[in-house]
Amino acid sequence: MARGSDEKEMIRSAIADYHKLTCIKFVPRTSADRDYIYFNNGNTGCWSSVGRVGGRQEVNLQSGGCLSKKGTIEHEMMHALGFLHEQNRSDRDKFITVNYNNIQSGRENNFEKAKKDYADALGVGYDYRSVMHYSPNSFSRNNLPTIEPKGRLHQVFVTLGQREGLSRKDIQKIKKMYKCGKKK
Repeated sequence: MARGSDEKEMIRSAIADYHKLTCIKFVPRTSADRDYIYFNNGNTGCWSSVGRVGGRQEVNLQSGGCLSKKGTIEHEMMHALGFLHEQNRSDRDKFITVNYNNIQSGRENNFEKAKKDYADALGVGYDYRSVMHYSPNSFSRNNLPTIEPKGRLHQVFVTLGQREGLSRKDIQKIKKMYKCGKKK
């Protein structure tokens, strides 16, 4: 895949965060590896399948927007590791309000709640600062919020949709899911 050196460095930086902060290790593919992640920029948008799909698993990072912040890359990598968006949690209604009347037609699926038995929060509390959380105006059809935090303090002090890097709770969830630090 053709990428500029700055874009490659941004991907390396995201991978380095996983190596430094979790037990997840991304290594170069060998001919013996049947399942692997392939960073691609040949399609529109930023996306990845959720969880291991087997074989070549694309993480698409369109040049420009998807590679301007390390957290965007880490977001797509978390999808590949098996994580859904934070606002899709089954318990999300205690923490946010989803304004369906502000969502672009055809984009409602991005705000559907996951069934409790499908998505496990691993005992980690709701994370407004998660790299997996959408921003307040994601997929807005009218520039009004599609997601609003509940509670006055949260409305004033919470920034949804940050893409600077993994949050403390993101790291906690990864470590729990992948049993980081536990003998196998």
